[in-house]
Amino acid sequence: MDERDFEVLLALDKTRNITHAAKLLYVSQSSLSKRINAIESELQIKILIRSRKGVYFTPEGEEVLTSIRQVSKELQTMREKLDLSKNIVSGHLKAGISLNFSLFKLPEVLSEYRKQFPHVNMHVITDHSRKLYNQLLEGTIDIAVVRGDYPWKGEKILLDRENICAIKSKNNQGKSFSELPYIGRKTDLAFERELLQWMHENGYSDQSNGLYVDNITTCVEMVKLDGGWAIVPEICLKDFEGDIVPLKFANGEPFVRPTYLMFSDIVLELPQIKAFIDQLRSGPL
Repeated sequence: MDERDFEVLLALDKTRNITHAAKLLYVSQSSLSKRINAIESELQIKILIRSRKGVYFTPEGEEVLTSIRQVSKELQTMREKLDLSKNIVSGHLKAGISLNFSLFKLPEVLSEYRKQFPHVNMHVITDHSRKLYNQLLEGTIDIAVVRGDYPWKGEKILLDRENICAIKSKNNQGKSFSELPYIGRKTDLAFERELLQWMHENGYSDQSNGLYVDNITTCVEMVKLDGGWAIVPEICLKDFEGDIVPLKFANGEPFVRPTYLMFSDIVLELPQIKAFIDQLRSGPL
């Protein structure tokens, strides 16, 4: 067996499906099946059981997987140490970035990071903050950029705190928000609770004549086209030319949305992750 065989079995472990594993490895299903047969022949064991629902690893196959994971990790650690001895930052980085941050801030950060550290193998996941927070707790990502407050015992750095604003187009500037249809959007539960609180406090609870879209970009574009009004964070209003009204709750507190960088202390020992954290902290946010 060699490292290519390790990749085959790890891909099968990840997908539990021959077709999906073949796509992940950029090989044909027949080539993948032949490779599996060759591995089983070499080890003289049955590694997989195939079914219509996918593949299952035999007990012997699970033992092989455990060993492969350990060896793969040791090989990666060895390569990273060797690269460091050559003053080269390399290795793997798994980052979870909130949807809005990934749309409006991440490309610039990633571009600069890739220029400085081209040898780092990056895997960036974009999703709602709650899901990224759970992945960070599970240890499936190294760092997370999340919007909103979440309890965390590791490092938690405030990257930004922005206003939440009500917006309407130039052509609707003479109208009050109550005269316009409301344009809602898909968002996370934490923000949804605060949004409903503000709506209730300001008499906008009934928005039955409104419109609901699936993302913030579509929401802002609909407002630009005189489709109504919306409530969005400042992060998406760089090129917006209509009315922008920062919101406050009934007690006078501003309606704001913090963005945090969260990670465990131990990842600072990995140069590629520390470099990305430094880039996020010092970049033009």
